[in-house]
Amino acid sequence: MPTASSKVTSRRLLSLLSLLQVRRDWPGMLLAQRLAVSERTVRRDVDRLRELGYPVQAVKGPEGGYRLDAGSELPPLLFDDEQAVALAVALRIAVGTGAGIEEAAARALATVRQVLPSRLRQRVDALEVTAVESAGRGADPQVDTAVLLALSAAVRSAEEVRLDYRSAAGPQDPGLRPARRVQPHHLVVRGGRWYLIGWDPERQDWRIYRADRMTLRVPNGPRFTPRQVPGGDVAAFLSARFKGADSANIWPCRGEVVLDLPAAQVAPFAGDGIVEELGPARTRLLTGSWSWAALAATLARFDTEIEVIGPDSLRDAFAALSRRAARAARPGS
Repeated sequence: MPTASSKVTSRRLLSLLSLLQVRRDWPGMLLAQRLAVSERTVRRDVDRLRELGYPVQAVKGPEGGYRLDAGSELPPLLFDDEQAVALAVALRIAVGTGAGIEEAAARALATVRQVLPSRLRQRVDALEVTAVESAGRGADPQVDTAVLLALSAAVRSAEEVRLDYRSAAGPQDPGLRPARRVQPHHLVVRGGRWYLIGWDPERQDWRIYRADRMTLRVPNGPRFTPRQVPGGDVAAFLSARFKGADSANIWPCRGEVVLDLPAAQVAPFAGDGIVEELGPARTRLLTGSWSWAALAATLARFDTEIEVIGPDSLRDAFAALSRRAARAARPGS
């Protein structure tokens, strides 16, 4: 049966481990003061942690001290309450990342949950997350974790990657096409899909690639000098490209209309548009899309009277849309 002395030692070891995890270097004297023990006891406790697999290194210097370094194996970890809850929540929502780690995340969550105190387990269990498919498309494709790790390493080391890329039309024989050369700059996730933002040295332009369509070739290419995406903001740059714009994060086609609807009915479906209430049943909407035809069709979904303020390109798009709709309404069309 554990003695009182062994319980005290165990608690002190946990306290020492917790301190080593929150600061890179700890002078031995300061650790002794925090633990209310002698420096000799600190040295013995450090030796005990090493025996348990924790790579605690001695730090040379005027004061001396200790540092918890990375080791060859993963030792038992120690988290405070908030860290434990954050880790469990992150594992629970990992199913929506599309990174191909769902099974591993589920096993890790089961391991963490098993050792959580009941008060923390209740907080984690209270969070119910259901993965659903994105509207308008099937299940998000999974990306090989090895591909994500290889791309991330290439971004950090600024090395060109060589890859085969499948288009949306379907698979192609990589043997018939040379490998693409890409200078990877940012690996990002958006809407459950992973994208690589890279510079194409042959086209001398920025490109965005879906990671699930990549097949990497080895070895990597030469090192390159990193550059900044246009505008300097990665999120804004990616959003602009998805809107069909080259640089500014705005829709290439923007129009202004007045709808015979209350603003409260327009706002939930306005996306990033600007909604202005003009009256109990009249609303001004400034919004955009990647084409005038798409903008007219999007506005027509409101199923109400629409007054086009401008520009004329939007009026022309509505006229073309009405002609197509009239032809579609004819019998036998």
